[in-house]
Amino acid sequence: MPAVEKPIPTISIGVVGHVDHGKTTLVQALTGVWTARYSEELKKSMTIYLGYAQTSIFRCNNLKPPDSYITSPGSCGENSQPEYVKTVSFVDAPGHEILMATMLSGASLMDAAIVVIAANEPCPQPQTREHVKALEILGINQVVIAQNKVDVVPREKVLENYKQIKQFLESTPYSNAPIIPVSALHKANIGAIAMAIAKLFKEPERVLGKPAIMQIARSFDVNLPGTRPEMLVGGVVGGGVIRGEIRVGDEVEIKPGVRIEVKGKVKYEPLTTEVVSIRYADVESDFARPGGLVAIGTKLDPSLTKNNRLAGQVLGHSVPDPVNDISIEYRMLDKIVGARELEAPPQLKSGERVLLIIGTANASAVVQRVTSDEMEVKTDNPVVVLEKSKVAILSKVKGRWRLIGWGIAR
Repeated sequence: MPAVEKPIPTISIGVVGHVDHGKTTLVQALTGVWTARYSEELKKSMTIYLGYAQTSIFRCNNLKPPDSYITSPGSCGENSQPEYVKTVSFVDAPGHEILMATMLSGASLMDAAIVVIAANEPCPQPQTREHVKALEILGINQVVIAQNKVDVVPREKVLENYKQIKQFLESTPYSNAPIIPVSALHKANIGAIAMAIAKLFKEPERVLGKPAIMQIARSFDVNLPGTRPEMLVGGVVGGGVIRGEIRVGDEVEIKPGVRIEVKGKVKYEPLTTEVVSIRYADVESDFARPGGLVAIGTKLDPSLTKNNRLAGQVLGHSVPDPVNDISIEYRMLDKIVGARELEAPPQLKSGERVLLIIGTANASAVVQRVTSDEMEVKTDNPVVVLEKSKVAILSKVKGRWRLIGWGIAR
């Protein structure tokens, strides 16, 4: 048996990259979980929502690296005692260009990232470039490259693609990131990915001594249709704790809360509820801390949490009040990333509509005032802005939301 039974994750790892490069298949190879669970995703064979999964990594003392690093302790064989290394969460982010906002929301929960690049397509593809730039903007400096689908092209094509990846990385902060060839479909060289996670990805320093703050990325009604009223359970929210500690029995608040319209006027009413359960995948816990993706069971009416109604909101012990007016110290990117043709982004103008990604919130806003390095915006709906929050700025270019800049909210 492993030294630690059913531990909770201590680090969140994003799995990002261009559409159809094998992100969800890689997560399944590592965890056994297929994160595209929704019928719409299955029909389209693409990730639409953020997917979550977690696994523990073990080391076999009877095998040589990288095969000694496994995610199933039974793989060591009968005569080996597997050594527990760490438990991690995965955030499976969508790769399609129209879902860039979803990817950026998920990136705010990531401590490290695996960039999946398919060997059977030229590198970089548009969303490969866009996702790598997003990681850079959000300050994620722990990155590993998984060169996937090496089983579907000849060896010389794999080597050509490897050189393209190396050349692409030279223009990014990740020029020294390891490139690991894999076949996620056939689970080939997955041990090398597990070894990289174990050896290279370090848990950031955590802040536990302050009031807890959790960014909500998903929210659910987990009651099945036809459940008897006395058997109903409260709504569930999922995401990442970024500071402090939440315990079962705690009273917490959620802001901005519920949208209420009275006599033609709209306001948001914060929610207050009790934490009744804390769950990391299949692991029940008495507490939630920074490091992994967690589901918090509450006493909220499940109609308030169904269909991701609370996604983008903030839960905690002392959540700042939401605002509509935000000042941002910003920088424009040299090129629009994600588009096929690399060109300079248009200058921002007063009255222009932009999409801001602040934590897990997607906020549509109108620019009120703009200079070369500062802008003031008014959001359509209130959003919680934490101290020195990083903001991704997207503008509509040729009918698509494109990442054009980033900033710090003040």
